[in-house]
Amino acid sequence: MSTDPAARAATTPSPPAPYVRIERLTKRFGDFVAVRQVSLEIARGEIFCLLGGSGCGKTTLLRMLAGFETPTEGSIYIDGVDVTGVPPYERPVNMMFQSYALFPHMTVEQNVAFGLRQDGTPRAEIETRVEEMLSLVKLDGYAKRKPHQLSGGQRQRVALARALVKRPKLLLLDEPLGALDKKLREHTQFELVGLQERLGVTFVIVTHDQEEAMTLASRIGVMRAGEILQVGSPTDIYEYPNSRFVADFIGSVNLVEGKLVEDEPDHVRIDCPQLGGTVYVDHGVSSPPDAQLSVAIRPEKLQLARERPEQPDNVLAGTVTGIAYLGDATRYLVRLSTGFVLRVTMPNVYRREEQFEQGQPVWVHWHASAAVVVMR
Repeated sequence: MSTDPAARAATTPSPPAPYVRIERLTKRFGDFVAVRQVSLEIARGEIFCLLGGSGCGKTTLLRMLAGFETPTEGSIYIDGVDVTGVPPYERPVNMMFQSYALFPHMTVEQNVAFGLRQDGTPRAEIETRVEEMLSLVKLDGYAKRKPHQLSGGQRQRVALARALVKRPKLLLLDEPLGALDKKLREHTQFELVGLQERLGVTFVIVTHDQEEAMTLASRIGVMRAGEILQVGSPTDIYEYPNSRFVADFIGSVNLVEGKLVEDEPDHVRIDCPQLGGTVYVDHGVSSPPDAQLSVAIRPEKLQLARERPEQPDNVLAGTVTGIAYLGDATRYLVRLSTGFVLRVTMPNVYRREEQFEQGQPVWVHWHASAAVVVMR
């Protein structure tokens, strides 16, 4: 093997180009900026979720990808081609709407075939592709039914089949499971992931549902006020949020203000008046001296004990003021001497009575790696 760095670089394959590339995309409606200077890369075959609350700009961004909205500034590339000014019907893209938008007077097979007929696809090919797609979404035998004769989950799969039958390179889904009940939504999430893996189509999904994004996505982009604050895997977003907003938006979290009082390369100590003590974190942080920051601790990373643990740091005394039994876990509210209330979630590993009772004095403790320090 060559030891020459230049020779090694010449033989090292380049990383694949992003399948979707968005460069400094902005969309204004009068004085209102819906999407602000967004740049993003999405890989081929990825399930990418845009996650955010109402009005954050995620649907506007999706509509610009589809060609239904024209960017005020910036560029969109799909498979290396600039499609910024290309109309929707000429893009290698299809979009599945939140309402499903099925034609009520058409049968299932007619709904699925509609786009192919509009494109002038030969009849024999239409029949073959519609049959294949209905089989793929497990709707064999439903071809002659009309939408009102289907369940919510079945209508969702018809809309998905209609979107996929044209074999788009990129499928855009706007709140695709929002109309389903919780149990059916959870089941359909896994079906959607399996279908995407079999077809290899690149999915971009808009959702406000954090659990849905965590289940479906290979990566998530968290949006607020027209900007993407953080992009990462579900694990990265949950375990290592880069801001107070992301930490608070994803899942449940205990957030407290703090001030850096000890700053070493391998650990920091943060004074948190709301907790009535300091938080010890077993890694360094990049921040100026005496920086004001926030400490985020997930409820499931806290533990409760009747006796004070022997560990020297990250131990607080409190009283149980609320108990919520959730089946797989129990959520406790623990009021500290400062008046601040911590949420603690403990798994119900064994079938037994509550481990702690209302009004019981307890000790809250956590590992030095449990807390995340966020700077903004």
